[in-house]
Amino acid sequence: MSDGTGVPPDDDLREQIVRAATRLFAELGYDATPLDLIADTAGTGTGMVTGLVGGKQALYLEVMRRAYEAEQEMLAAATDAFTPSVEGAVALVDAVLDFYAANPQFRALWMHRWLADAADTESLEAEYVLSQTRHVMERTRELVPPDVDAYYLVATVIWTVFGFLAGGRPTQGLPSRHHPDAAEIERFRGYLHVLTRRMVAPC
Repeated sequence: MSDGTGVPPDDDLREQIVRAATRLFAELGYDATPLDLIADTAGTGTGMVTGLVGGKQALYLEVMRRAYEAEQEMLAAATDAFTPSVEGAVALVDAVLDFYAANPQFRALWMHRWLADAADTESLEAEYVLSQTRHVMERTRELVPPDVDAYYLVATVIWTVFGFLAGGRPTQGLPSRHHPDAAEIERFRGYLHVLTRRMVAPC
């Protein structure tokens, strides 16, 4: 809402800026998104962006912090409900798939980083990703057979989910890279269930 002048209050404008930056960083990547494009998308000027949020890097760090907090909320709920069983591991994998299917912008932000985007903020992986991975490893440790590397098992789920959601699977009559529909996602979910069950089964 505005203050009657047609100009949003600072808090509302700050949210508009962060939302615009989230969408643009997810679509284009940090390096390919100029600050003036963010300002134009948010309907303001670069001076207002800098004044409310800081420079481009500060804005990016805010976007990534919010992505991390959303992921943390999902992981907390999933691990709180986790039972140390094969079906518990399957439910955990389902939570990850459902979250990133519903929040493609967060997946895209991390995938840009896989391509060396925002190289001047490389500490985010150690600060965010490793802590999340270790948390999941700790909760699922007793399920993982000794011949399976727990870190790579967790990472394999993320890599596979991100890769699938980024482009689906080659399908006749569809572009080689497309957003998978609900039927494709359910077929992929079945594959993830089989992968999970076999990876946590005793050798």
